[in-house]
Amino acid sequence: MRIRAEHLNYTYNPGTEFAVQALKDVSLTIEEGEFFGVVGHTGSGKSTFIQHLNGLILQPSAQKKYKPKKPKKGAPVPPPSLLHVGDFDLLDKKTDFRALRAKVGMVFQYPEHQLFAETVFDDVAFGLKNFAKEPLKGETVERAVKDALETVGLDYAAIKDRSPFDLSGGQKRRVAIAGVIVTRPEVLVLDEPAAGLDPLGKRELMSLLHRLHADWCKTVVFVSHDMDEVAQNCSRVAVFADGGVKYTLTPRELFSRFGDLEELGLELPAAAKVARLLHEKGIDIESDCTPDGFADAAAAYLSSLRKETPAQPRDGEGGQA
Repeated sequence: MRIRAEHLNYTYNPGTEFAVQALKDVSLTIEEGEFFGVVGHTGSGKSTFIQHLNGLILQPSAQKKYKPKKPKKGAPVPPPSLLHVGDFDLLDKKTDFRALRAKVGMVFQYPEHQLFAETVFDDVAFGLKNFAKEPLKGETVERAVKDALETVGLDYAAIKDRSPFDLSGGQKRRVAIAGVIVTRPEVLVLDEPAAGLDPLGKRELMSLLHRLHADWCKTVVFVSHDMDEVAQNCSRVAVFADGGVKYTLTPRELFSRFGDLEELGLELPAAAKVARLLHEKGIDIESDCTPDGFADAAAAYLSSLRKETPAQPRDGEGGQA
């Protein structure tokens, strides 16, 4: 499912003294199959944007009571907005948002806080039953829940009847993700999925997301403040600032813009920080800003220096006879 937004705007509390424009003329395309990153400082609009993708936030035109207003005489006509996820038009109130939410799964920050049922089975099955147009047979539900739990690396038989609140933090997070992917969404959207995890937990979670991307969900979109995480995992990155999209670039292109990122209040990945220090000393090493990529680029740079430097004669060699 291709995601396409054009001239998208959104204001919280419109028409009041508390009105805040969170999105300003956002245009962005996420191609099917991408592992796509969304970054930006707090209040930049990134979370508001991703919550549009499965209709958690609806544009005014998509709300049941919407009636278009006549433009004021002489006022400039704004460009038409567009928001499509696959074949779903998210600006149309006739859209089947229930069907959309089965296709676009949303995992919030600290997803274990979404757990609520008495057993792991009931928690994971809830989304499947909620989005189904017709009642599902017990065997169908059991098979889907089993597949989802095993896909996130949990033992179905050992865990299905346990209370989700008795699990470890890592297990809770995996159960919460299983509850989202149980409908087999084509797009998986995650807001800071690795927040609060230690380095090992982060690596395990990102490995899980890549397995889901390969075998379960065609497209992954995730918000992160961890630029190393973004550099190592994303095909492209959208940078939000002041409600708009400042850049849409590959990690390599993005993290070469040292000064621009500082102005936006964003950290650099560790490899990019080292590359910047070397650049200031006149040494340019171009890499993809991942640790392995930087190490390979640095090794290639050193190898080129050795080839350019002629070998020095050893003591006693090369002199006059």
